[in-house]
Amino acid sequence: MSTGANKADTLIEALPYIQEFAGSVMVIKIGGNAIVEPAILDDIVRDVILLRHIGVHPVIVHGGGPEISEKMERLGKRPEFAGGLRITDDETLEITRMVLVGNVNTRIVSLIGKYGGKGIGLSGKDGKLILARKKAPVAPVAPVAPVAVRTATDDSDLIDLGWVGETEIINPDIVMIASEHGYIPVIAPIAVDSSGHSLNLNADTVSGDIAAALHAKKLILLTDVSGVLSDPSDELTRVSHVSLSEVDDLIKRGVVSGGMIPKVRAGVCAIEGGVSKVHILDGSKPHSLLLELLTDSGIGTMME
Repeated sequence: MSTGANKADTLIEALPYIQEFAGSVMVIKIGGNAIVEPAILDDIVRDVILLRHIGVHPVIVHGGGPEISEKMERLGKRPEFAGGLRITDDETLEITRMVLVGNVNTRIVSLIGKYGGKGIGLSGKDGKLILARKKAPVAPVAPVAPVAVRTATDDSDLIDLGWVGETEIINPDIVMIASEHGYIPVIAPIAVDSSGHSLNLNADTVSGDIAAALHAKKLILLTDVSGVLSDPSDELTRVSHVSLSEVDDLIKRGVVSGGMIPKVRAGVCAIEGGVSKVHILDGSKPHSLLLELLTDSGIGTMME
């Protein structure tokens, strides 16, 4: 069969998905290598713009952990984590805000413009989009990278995370208005508390909260692995489907561990909030977003 015919078949395969998704909201969380590898981010942004042009209303939420850690180290400040979360003092909060809002967010918005879309950069502070509260102290867990981790000996030694928050209220009006006028909102996970103080939030968790508040059809979490793996060392053991009833057992057995836990928990939050399906997939694969959404054979893990 000719290359032209193959391309036509691909378009025909996509047609029912295009018809189904037209007019729907999809929240896409970008993190990991996609933030630091320009070629990967280019592919993702072009996929998002294509979705916009076929009638989908995409909303991007992004992280930036590797860049934050790199910036801290260049400034002579060692990253510290507890309970899997970054301990955020005043200086770390300013570095985090600078990287997420001033660097990563503007980079994504610029790329959207480069490829013919209309991006608008937001943080949780804009229009009180994300009202949060300071997260309670946590017990430490083992590190997944060579960074400093504070230890605790008992409950009395729980660690104060500093300016780390958790969502209280999502006010999605500004996102909905921007999307209805043809813009692609790009959201940095910096929130505000009731006193007007900035808080650093986990981007996976925020994406689930926002997807639920927007009544999104889908939440797509782009990461550095192909999805939930029954053997974390073997990409061929990808679990193609996870139901909510399986989540606690998967975490208990260690199938879902480390950085995958907040992703799966975000998926649970989104689905319980009315989102139809959640997809966890490797954003470093070329056009993984389109392959997952617009073809018959998905390439990630789907939760529902």
